[in-house]
Parts: sequence; C-alpha cells; structure tokens
Amino acid sequence: MSLRLAASLLASATALALGAPALADNPPAAAPVAATPAPPPPRLVLAISVDQFSADLFARYRRYFTAGLARLQQGAVFPSGYQSHAATETCPGHSTLLTGARPARTGIIANYWFDPGLARADKRVYCSEDVADPASTSREPVVSPVNLKVPTLGDRMKEANPASRNVAVSAKDRAVVMMGGHTLDAGYWWKGNAFTTFAGKSLSPAVAAQNRATAALIARGAKPFAVPAWCAAQDRAVPVGDGSLGTGRFALAAGQPDAFRASPRMDAATVDLALRLLDELKLGKGPATDLFSVSLSASDYVGHVYGPGGLEECIQVAELDKSIGRLLAALDARKIDYTVVLSADHGGPDVVERQELQAYPQAARVDEALMPAALGKAISAATGIVAPSGPLVYGDGPFGDFYIARNLDAAQKVTVQAALVERMRASPQVAAVFTAQELAAAPSPTGSPQDWTLLERARASFDASRAGDVVLLLKRGIAPIAHPGPGYSTTHGSPWDYDRRVPILFWRKGMAGFEQPAPVETVDIAPTLAAVLGLAVPAGAFDGRCLDLDGGAADTCHGAAK
Repeated sequence: MSLRLAASLLASATALALGAPALADNPPAAAPVAATPAPPPPRLVLAISVDQFSADLFARYRRYFTAGLARLQQGAVFPSGYQSHAATETCPGHSTLLTGARPARTGIIANYWFDPGLARADKRVYCSEDVADPASTSREPVVSPVNLKVPTLGDRMKEANPASRNVAVSAKDRAVVMMGGHTLDAGYWWKGNAFTTFAGKSLSPAVAAQNRATAALIARGAKPFAVPAWCAAQDRAVPVGDGSLGTGRFALAAGQPDAFRASPRMDAATVDLALRLLDELKLGKGPATDLFSVSLSASDYVGHVYGPGGLEECIQVAELDKSIGRLLAALDARKIDYTVVLSADHGGPDVVERQELQAYPQAARVDEALMPAALGKAISAATGIVAPSGPLVYGDGPFGDFYIARNLDAAQKVTVQAALVERMRASPQVAAVFTAQELAAAPSPTGSPQDWTLLERARASFDASRAGDVVLLLKRGIAPIAHPGPGYSTTHGSPWDYDRRVPILFWRKGMAGFEQPAPVETVDIAPTLAAVLGLAVPAGAFDGRCLDLDGGAADTCHGAAK
C-alpha cells in the first residue's frame, strides 16, 4: 500500500469515527459568497486625457510618481491600452476615448483630411471645424462638433438626464470637441495667448479670471524648472537639425506665449482653469452625475519639440504628476464622490537622432519623395496625366491618406491610383499601401488589437466618405519629418505600438485595485463608465466592451458585454 493511499484511508476513517462523511464521497460544500451590492453612481466622472502619453513613457517613469499618477496606480491599471487604429493622431485618438467607437465609426480619420470637391482652394478640412460656415478655414476654423458622427458619453448622460453637466477644457479645441461632443454645457481651449470658447459664446467669470492670471505669468516670465533627481540621467545634449535637444529646463522669457504653451506651465494653467470651473459650475454637486473632461496637452507639445526621450519630457512628466495631484486633491477637499479615468490619445516615438544613439540604428527620417507634391509630380511625369487645376495628389504629409484630384475622368483616376500605389510600394521606407477599395472590402477587425494586421489597423481608421484613395503606412522607426525644425523634431501617426499603446487607469475611493497587463482598447472606456453609471445604451452602440473594475467578486459591468 502506498503512503498516499494509506493517508487517504486514515483521513476517511477518522472522519467516520467523528460522525463526519468521508472526504472522498462527500467533499465539503464551498461557503456561499455574499453578493456585494453595487455602489451608487459617482456624482462626478473626471475623464483625463494626457496628450502623447505612451505606454512606454508611463512604464519608464511610473515608479517615480508621488502625486496624482501615483494615486491612480492604486486603482484598476491597464498598462497595455490600445488606440487600436492606424491613424494615431490627436483628433482620432480623442474621438475614441468617450464615444466607445473607433475612427471608422466616429468619422474622425485624422487631424486633417481632404475633400477635393470642396470649393476652398486648399481642399483641406480640419477635424473639428464646420466647413459649412463661410467664416471657417482649415487654418482658422470655426470650431464645431459637426464632424463627429457618434455621441459621446456626455451626450448620452444628458439625453438620459438633462440635469447632467458636460464640461471640457484643454489646450486644444479638438480635444474639447471630441471628448465633450455635441451637448457641451461649457468648453474652453487655449488659442494664441488665452483660453477661448465657441463662436457666439462669452467667457465665464472663471475663465476671464484664469486668463488674467495666465497673462500676468507670461508677461513677467518664469525661472527654469528644477531637475528631479530621477531625470538627471536624461540631461544630455543630442544634435538635431541646426541645434541640440536634451538639456532644456523651460525657462520662460517675458512675453513668450508660445514657449509657455510648450511647457509644463500649460498643463498647470489647464488644471487651474478646471478648478475654477469646478467651483463656478458646482460640478459634482448637482442633482445628476456630471462629466468633466480635462485634456492635458503639454506632453504632446514638449514631445514634438524635444522628443519624449530626453530631459525636457522627464521634467514635463514630473510636473504632470503634480498637476493631476492638485486636481484630485481639490476634489477630495470638496468632498465630491468621483470616478477618474486617465488615458491618452496616442503615444509618440523619440527623435531619430537620439534613437540612433540608443541601439536603434534603423530609425530614419522620411524620404521627401513620399511627400504628396513630389508623388504628384512624379506620377504626372510617368503617366502624362495632369490635373486641369490644382495638384494631382493631395495629402497632409508623407503617410496616411492620399487623395487624387476629382477633376479627372474615370480612366485617368484608375491610372493615377495604380501608379501611386506602385510608386509608394517601391519605396524601402513603406510598410504597406492600401487602396480605398481594399479597405472598404475588409471586415472590421476583432480580437486582440496587438495582433491585428496592418490592413486591420488601417480599416479601423477608414471612413469611406472621408478617407483617401490610397492609404500609406511607413515602416517602423521612419519619422515622417524629413527635416526637423524649431518646434517640430518628431511626430506620431504610425500604426506601430509606440504610437498605439497607451495606459488606461481607473480610480475611485474604496475600490479594490489591480493591474491587468492583457491588451484592452480605449474604446472600452465609454462602455465601462456607462456601466458604472447604470446608463442604458442601445446594443451595438460601442465598438468596445465593459471592463470589470472590481478586483474582487463584485462586477461593475452589471451584465454589460465584457
């Protein structure tokens, strides 16, 4: 007899002698788990977007945070959130955060797209402008949500209960519009040297007061920021273009609003305005749950100017942590019951020149031959086809959507499209090229966004009414800026993970925190918050799914699709 069998028989005999059933025949029933009642909906939903806050940037510095970002890490942490589409720009990314829909459904396929049939000369459409307004241009738009094809969470909340307030602030108008949607009670953004709002609306006293305070700061200037100890290793000059990056500390010369904007002070001013509006509107104190969208843009401005890998972005992230901490502390002080979600519209790669020094020699700047004007000239030379007026090929840069002039006959357009695809695919810097016909025929992607093909990523950004005739995706590491200049050394917009992956963090007082490294999507945020609020939403309204935010037996999705 084996020792294991003898032990089992002894245990059964002992149980019988004590009047208990044998373990082998009657295992003890599991103790029933008491159902945990769902907490009431919060009085305020605070939705924070950090522009150009990649999962890589979050991972690099997360252990150093001590304020707002440290607190949010005590909640539900999804370090591998995805802006799953290929068009990883500010407007498409913000359009996913509170709609639960990908750009293919929101209609926001880029920051700018082109309509070759538009009467204006440049044919360029800004994502948050009303092109029907004769006063609007793509450079000086009349800001409007008319291009957003789906409702936001705030829109749905107000439809369910008009007493809900829907308020948004940012340095960027497109962030305000895409997070707030069609029924904003108040929306403010930075323009030039002050916060402004929609045409025909006046500034509230809170905004006027913030503008006075900001103007005073810009007029007097400010000293450079101190370098946190954990940023010291990034304090190294890297030659880029005609200058160098990597040692900036954001000293503000008097009277320089552009330098103010591309610094941590922009986020601080946005949070200051948010706090003034919080009190002015008594958000979180009304008869229904309010939504407050706060998009912090400085990380994007700093990233474009200096790259996210240097001292400047390290200082920026340290100050971001403090600014978010001030915002959360203010809500606590006002004893508001609130839920927070924080994510980003996209990530961003470091400057090519720094990557070349850090074990990534494949990084390179784009070939100017891929610019729309250069492609149009080359195809005209090869085919003999010239547009009767205007360019043959339109586009906003050397990647993304390319549009063929509409004043061609059908045969000419077919010829130009084929020549455009052939020429693009011949470039060693191009990863993939898709025609509008190929994308229209492709099904909407499903499954884990990290496993999607390039075709599926491009399909998630495809809206047939606005997309180009051809979509070009550059290879990994190819920066779509041929020549860096002041204020613009690197950019995002690729289908690669450094642009697609962003953190998603949820926090509410008393919640059981956890970390889930499996991929999720930013389109999961809206259905998750809708479930927390008990908001009835029609089936199929979201591309995303509800994330259960309780780290225990309770279920915050309450039967919603997970």
